[in-house]
Amino acid sequence: MRKLFRKILLAINILFAGLLLLSYLAVLISPEDFILPAFFGLMYPYLLIINVVIAVIWAVNLKLQALLSVGVILLGFSHLMNYIKPSRAASGVEPLFSLMSYNVRLFNLYEGPGTVSTETEILNLVTEEQPDILCIQEYYAGNDWRGITGRFSSAMGQQIESHVKMTGRGATGAYGIATFSRFPIINRGEIIHPNSPSLTIYTDLTIGSDTFRIFNNHLQSFRLGRTERSFIAGIMGNQESRYSEIRNLYMSLRDGFVKRASQAKVLKAFIDNSPYPVIVTGDFNDTPVSYSYRKIRKGLTDSFLKAGYGAGFTYKGNYPPNRIDYILHDNRVKAVRFNVSKVRFSDHYPVRAGFILSD
Repeated sequence: MRKLFRKILLAINILFAGLLLLSYLAVLISPEDFILPAFFGLMYPYLLIINVVIAVIWAVNLKLQALLSVGVILLGFSHLMNYIKPSRAASGVEPLFSLMSYNVRLFNLYEGPGTVSTETEILNLVTEEQPDILCIQEYYAGNDWRGITGRFSSAMGQQIESHVKMTGRGATGAYGIATFSRFPIINRGEIIHPNSPSLTIYTDLTIGSDTFRIFNNHLQSFRLGRTERSFIAGIMGNQESRYSEIRNLYMSLRDGFVKRASQAKVLKAFIDNSPYPVIVTGDFNDTPVSYSYRKIRKGLTDSFLKAGYGAGFTYKGNYPPNRIDYILHDNRVKAVRFNVSKVRFSDHYPVRAGFILSD
């Protein structure tokens, strides 16, 4: 019986070690060219956990097979470090300025009957946190654009400037993306992503004698419908699924991966051509083990890795928790603080970084 169990466990081990290896290819291969690695890149944290559990089982039984999963995990150790910062770098430096990024999920407008707007709670959070720059995705203005913009400006303090772009209009009003700043805005621009409701805006700010370009992004989401969300809930609850639901889920995920890869290439060209130091933030809708994240991050520093601590998950919604919200920056600024606020006013958590100028 034990011999049979070991054979079954070894087969499972080989399968999941192979899938973990395949996930590593997600950062190297564009989903536009080959889609399969992207799916397993999305699953990376959970493939990792499975391999850790299997390795522990082998180790407890003093079997050398434990080295299979251990070896594969070590091969992708850098990916693990993109999710977990085991120690916080000591820094008594006071930031020159801070930036908060938050996908507010339209203040829960479309979350079904009986849901209550989270606008007041989010405004209170902004008042408490007092960021110098605030970047909001899925910003819902309704039919009161000036009103909601004024309320956010008031929450941040006096003499706040804003850059707001509406990307669409729902049944009850307009929604889009917004950047608020305590610092003077000298230029505003946008990057339109074709055939997508997603949008990037860039805002040039003057901080002292320096100018910075802030890229506020909401890249292509998976756009899961109610059927797909119910299917995922069924998976989580071990309920039986149907073939049509699997196919619909696959198509939604594939479309998201491919469009984000294309958007990442366009965004990267704008970043590389910026005349000013850049900070790139927002909801990328992709994990650290993805082509889009690696493409955008190239040449930039991830402020979570520089100044954060613990697990960096920023999303907890319809699909398994993951890290998809970022604050990246070039080497002309330095992140000295970073935190993820675990408040549940959206399916995302707000992320915040504090910066100084590099020497």
